[in-house]
Amino acid sequence: MAVLAVAAGLRFVFPLLAGGGCGEQVRLDVAAAPDIAPAVQAAARDWIRTGADGARCVTVDVRAAESVDVASAVGREQRATFGGWGPGAAGVAVPQVWIADSSTWPVRLRAAVPGFTLAEQGRVAVSPVVFAAPEPVARDLGWSGGDVGYQDLTTQLTSSTTLRAGTVEPSRDAVGLSGLLALDAAAGSAGPRVLGGVLHALAVGRSALRANLVQQFPVADDPATLASGLGLAALSERDVVTYNAGSPSVRLSALYPRPAPATLDFPYLILPGASQGQGTAARALFRALGGATFRDQLGRLGLRGPDGAARGFTAPDGAPKVADPGAGPAPDAAAIVRALAGWSGVVAPARVLAVVDASGSMRAPDGTGRGTRMGAVLRAARDGLTLFSDDWQVGLWRFAGTRPGHQELVPIGPLAANRGAVEDALAGITAQDGDAGLYGTILDAYRTVQDGWQAGRVNSVVVLTDGVSAAGDLALSDLLTRLRSVKDDARPVQVVVVGVGDRVDRALLDQITRTVGGGVFVARDPAQVGDVFLQAISLRVAVAR
Repeated sequence: MAVLAVAAGLRFVFPLLAGGGCGEQVRLDVAAAPDIAPAVQAAARDWIRTGADGARCVTVDVRAAESVDVASAVGREQRATFGGWGPGAAGVAVPQVWIADSSTWPVRLRAAVPGFTLAEQGRVAVSPVVFAAPEPVARDLGWSGGDVGYQDLTTQLTSSTTLRAGTVEPSRDAVGLSGLLALDAAAGSAGPRVLGGVLHALAVGRSALRANLVQQFPVADDPATLASGLGLAALSERDVVTYNAGSPSVRLSALYPRPAPATLDFPYLILPGASQGQGTAARALFRALGGATFRDQLGRLGLRGPDGAARGFTAPDGAPKVADPGAGPAPDAAAIVRALAGWSGVVAPARVLAVVDASGSMRAPDGTGRGTRMGAVLRAARDGLTLFSDDWQVGLWRFAGTRPGHQELVPIGPLAANRGAVEDALAGITAQDGDAGLYGTILDAYRTVQDGWQAGRVNSVVVLTDGVSAAGDLALSDLLTRLRSVKDDARPVQVVVVGVGDRVDRALLDQITRTVGGGVFVARDPAQVGDVFLQAISLRVAVAR
């Protein structure tokens, strides 16, 4: 038996157990969310030491890894563009077992990579998502006993002049996303003005990392410090327990609204790259995480067991004795995409030139029997426009035929002044005869956005097309050469392509976005172009950070 410490975590190596030899040693790489990694390491150590349930001849490497970094590593391996969470940390490898902090991660992966499969074994722990407030703030607002209503939350967020709210970046953090989804659902039912107010309030105190967000809470209870510090943010129950365990000058209250936000449920996932032997070992390790050692470790970390019971730690005042592990809205890919697109519209001010393919091939049916590809594209563009705040700058082109082939319908300008013009222009676009000068139009649009480039904004070209180019169009090789020659790292312009239909050649379009930055999003079924367009919008969150 050998126990070797490694930089990424703990590796437990047992080449011989029970007096038998190993025909083949199975190596199992486990990436666990940092909140739960110590408990997984301890349980894996016990499992290997006892040799129970298939532990014989298994090498286990348990490493702590942020869920966003593992998701990004999977994205690189799948060669997929993911809206919102960016490239992730370099050097993070795809494991055979992934214990993410939330089921929202596999939901987002499956939405971005159709056909991608993850073998979910079940949850291994639970930590409810709560809204945390300094105790003096919670008392003043009447938020006692851990209870709070969403109407009260949204009212305070949109009308209070003293409550400073914040969030951790929801595109990269499951807690921030859970809080955003809960507030989005509550505020959305009250209308776009309330929703916009909530999003703007959260954006004031946003942080890229949860640890940085927590540091914004007040360190003293005098009125001036309380007023300048963070007054409300979504955190996990474990975050509140850990924070208060440090005996701060101002403790945090945990507020448990109903319906509850989606919990951190720590799903145990076997990735598709695992061999048969690794899959067998992974399932055996999952069973080992049901043991007493693991449950004891969870309590020490401030986490509940998979049944929602709190053991081994003192839960915040007003906390349920048993948290429903299924509480909160089931993660839904469409709701996630829409919430993040709305968030992007608030936090990442943009300068966008939207370019709509109006070639004859856009007259093809949209697959629903009710309209055309053009109709589906225009509906997606109009719906997306409602998510853009007035400080966005937006212009609109249509294109058809060989170069130049494009027509400026609305020059790039503030939506506060030209929103109506953009809406009217979208309503008037119709498909024309002939194929599209796609590549020449992309070059001209890129140069136009670059010529008027503005600092402090995401400068981008968004192309909505079915990917069918004209015979006389600029050659792809010429486009790439010219883009390389005009690309300026001091004035970055990203190209985002939303492809519609089954004729889109993603490999060709990927060459464009790899050259200048951006991403390609394809809706093989034109009826799904709305969701795909929202994914493309949320890409800007990562670019804008």
